[in-house]
Amino acid sequence: MHALTLRSGLEYCDQYPTPVPADGEAVVRVIQAGICTTDLQLVQGYMDFQGVPGHEFVGIVDEAPHHPDLVGKRVVGEINAACRICPVCQAGRPTHCPHRTTLGIDRRDGAFADFLALPAENLYPLPDEITNDQAVFAEPLAAACQILEQVSVDATDRVLVIGDGKLGLLCAQVLHRTRCRLTALGRHPEKLQILAARGIHTSQEPASLSRGFDIVVEATGTPDGFALAREYVRPRGIIVLKSTYHGHTVMDVTSLVVHEITVVGSRCGPFPPAIALLRENAIDVPSLIHKRFPLEQIINAFAYAATKGALKVIVEMTSSRR
Repeated sequence: MHALTLRSGLEYCDQYPTPVPADGEAVVRVIQAGICTTDLQLVQGYMDFQGVPGHEFVGIVDEAPHHPDLVGKRVVGEINAACRICPVCQAGRPTHCPHRTTLGIDRRDGAFADFLALPAENLYPLPDEITNDQAVFAEPLAAACQILEQVSVDATDRVLVIGDGKLGLLCAQVLHRTRCRLTALGRHPEKLQILAARGIHTSQEPASLSRGFDIVVEATGTPDGFALAREYVRPRGIIVLKSTYHGHTVMDVTSLVVHEITVVGSRCGPFPPAIALLRENAIDVPSLIHKRFPLEQIINAFAYAATKGALKVIVEMTSSRR
């Protein structure tokens, strides 16, 4: 099959082995896949990943030996493939299974290819109302929904989202539905306008904001973002980290202790509420799409996605190979 590989660098390959499903797995023919910040970090050495990257996708089940009912269904998928039998899985924490592989991130080939393989239980059939463009956002939107699984947010809370990248824009839209007193802080007026159009208060100037937020969501992926989160959260407040950082981040741990700040790591999230939001058109994702490339031009797609200010770049598999 055709695929993007990451080894010493990115390389487009037209003779990559098509995945063979293991027990309980399905093979999905990829329709579209999205490039996210994590993919760009993988190129820089994050996770020391080698193989086919990509984890945001929509596709059609091509083969499912133990789940024939899935064949032909249009699906999205949870990216963590857990063992389901270890004590961590049995305790209900499969996304933290010590034996898990992660699609396009850790020891499992991903979505920038004609086909991918995932456990059938990871796949979610989609209603017809959800377009392919919307479906590509199911995984990052689920990650945004994870915030509400971990932290209680109500209308009395002052909440700050730092970062106007793809994930920050999704997090702000999800949090806005709680009717909290929300502010989104970013640097790009054209991106913040996406949120302002939905009635979300935005700002480009940290100095214009009063400190003492109950909850601060850090979604910049930069050490400066964490420092800003610490500056604007109140004593005994909560910082939610939605960023993954390549390399090490220096932080003032003493101030976290003295001010009794709760720091919550937050990554993958639940797909059912994300799919429900997409079905209701409750989240604006079309405005987050900046450019499209065919798989054959995926090297150029990565270069574009890495440019300053770029939002979602969609990679489309060409119909001639289906």
